[in-house]
Amino acid sequence: MNYRHGYHAGNVGDVLKHLVLTLVLAHLRAKAKPFVVVDTHAGAGAHDLTGPEAIRTGEWKDGIGRLLGAAAAPDAVRPYLAYVRGWRPDGDTTGGRWYPGSPMIARAALRPGDRLVAVEAHPPTQALLARHLGRAKGVHSRLGDGYQALTALLPPPERRGLVLIDPSFESRTEFADMALALRRAHRRFATGHYMLWYPIKAPGLVESFHQSLMDAAIPRILRVALTVRSTTVANGMAGAGLILVNPPWRLDETLAAVLPWLARHLTQANDGNADIADADGRWHVDWLRGEETV
Repeated sequence: MNYRHGYHAGNVGDVLKHLVLTLVLAHLRAKAKPFVVVDTHAGAGAHDLTGPEAIRTGEWKDGIGRLLGAAAAPDAVRPYLAYVRGWRPDGDTTGGRWYPGSPMIARAALRPGDRLVAVEAHPPTQALLARHLGRAKGVHSRLGDGYQALTALLPPPERRGLVLIDPSFESRTEFADMALALRRAHRRFATGHYMLWYPIKAPGLVESFHQSLMDAAIPRILRVALTVRSTTVANGMAGAGLILVNPPWRLDETLAAVLPWLARHLTQANDGNADIADADGRWHVDWLRGEETV
């Protein structure tokens, strides 16, 4: 299960992840106190959709490509789409079609006093990340293991922030590694927001991952998932999921209103024209450990 960002930029998984990221960042910005965003597997930060990796898969066409031309997007979706439409690397004159990754979305949300720490383990990719992020105050790009970096970065001096864990799933132990990293990080920074992304390809692995999080006794865990085709398909991922710890107030309600729109437009079986009940596209928003435990 290999999910290198460059090949999959702008696909269904990115759409779900970056839309929710935009909503969480808006919540953090709503209060005057500074915050930090820690992106543990930042990738290159941005991707040229006309480049060789994106052309090889073409996945963005069934992801962000469908949404950019969609009419009457819900209010909660519009800031994300507007940012994607307008983003270009500084000084870009190639005319390429770009897709901004999570580090660029987080960078755009920073105010004076806020910080972004973007960690990437692959040296050439980290070099691209540093170039895209630039030298803005409060923006830091690091070469290293994102899981290990959390020990040094948490708790943050701001005492407010988001930890985004979005690995490439090249390792067979990635689900277990992600769950362990969350448990350790939560012990150090229990009040922080956490957002964990994963592909939906092997339902059994996903279910085991969810159970491990429930067993960790972390109080507030929201599960979000979107599938655009049947999980019985042998090749390729069927959709993507998110785990949100300490999600912003009423984010579950916002997503429950938005995800049906996403499912209609992104479902591959019917090209968005049939009713969801008759298509392979499915979504859900529910609590693995609910607010009653707060």
